[in-house]
Amino acid sequence: MSLTRDDIRAAVAMGTINEGQAAQILALSDSRRGHRENLQGQDEPFELFKGFNEIFIVVGLSILYAGWSGIIGFTGAAGDYGPQVSLGLHVLSLVVASGLAAYFTLRRRMVAPSIALAIMFAISALWLGLTVASFFAEPRAPALSSQSLFVGAAFSTVLTLAYWFYFRVPFALLLVAIGVFATLFNAFVLGGAEYNGLDQVFRLSASGPFAFLTIGLGVLGFIIALMFDMTDPHRVTRRAANGFWLHIIAAPAIVNTVSLTFLASENPWSLLFLMGFLAVMALLAIVIDRRSFLVSGVGYVVAVAITVAEDGAFIAVFFLGVGLVLLGAFWEQFRRFIMNRLPAFPGKTRLPPWQAPQEPQA
Repeated sequence: MSLTRDDIRAAVAMGTINEGQAAQILALSDSRRGHRENLQGQDEPFELFKGFNEIFIVVGLSILYAGWSGIIGFTGAAGDYGPQVSLGLHVLSLVVASGLAAYFTLRRRMVAPSIALAIMFAISALWLGLTVASFFAEPRAPALSSQSLFVGAAFSTVLTLAYWFYFRVPFALLLVAIGVFATLFNAFVLGGAEYNGLDQVFRLSASGPFAFLTIGLGVLGFIIALMFDMTDPHRVTRRAANGFWLHIIAAPAIVNTVSLTFLASENPWSLLFLMGFLAVMALLAIVIDRRSFLVSGVGYVVAVAITVAEDGAFIAVFFLGVGLVLLGAFWEQFRRFIMNRLPAFPGKTRLPPWQAPQEPQA
């Protein structure tokens, strides 16, 4: 009989061992298996599926949901009571998704099916909101008006948040964050803000409040993610996974908005400012031990290299790739070097440890 990571997490939740002890046990276990001998137990955990059986189940769930969505579609278009029938079927979709999550998430603790079911639940909640909005819409109003999208996004956000509270699927928080943005976006449109293109969402110099909404929610998401991270610096519980998915959605909102603003600027110093900003984001990613900030900024670094280097763009991109590979290979060493030289600041001791955990003496 052997202990799994779920057993270790359960022991932490019950107070049998603390997070530091759990991290040492996991590091020792991984080292003995030969997985983390060169990473010294400080790699950033990430898991989308545990085996191909989970992929098999996700394929089945996807086909099932596609067929069910088709049934709802032609049923809702048939007869005078089609919308009422669709409303009932959307509610049934939420119930069935919750029932499947009770089995695959709570009982089987599968990762990929849990993510797929969270997505299906959020989509069903969106369609439920759109259907409810259709009962109060004008007779000739478009099906996807700002009002209906606002109601649909609000339904999806609230119900998906409740889904996360019950099933504790970390990925659901990413869906909640998207729902919050969509709800507030359509609220601004209903309030009279004009939306004329996607660049308004990411360019601070564009007209309208949308870019400020994007970066504001990005900063808020980053703060909440950091709060999750600081409650689990050793990253052995779901709190760290909650933080991971919030970083995934928050980092592009921040980096993309600032980067596109600089790229669209006619200031001759804008590219230099952009490189400085990305360097600061890279330093921040190393300090908090989250690689998502670097991943989201890579595309813009490449764009800058092409813009500045022109014919030598591929050389610049090549050296960028070399730098990223070196940073990935020696992430722990770089982080240890930086953290040891940073002065004490509030929350530093609650960040993931930058010294390798010591193996217990025999």
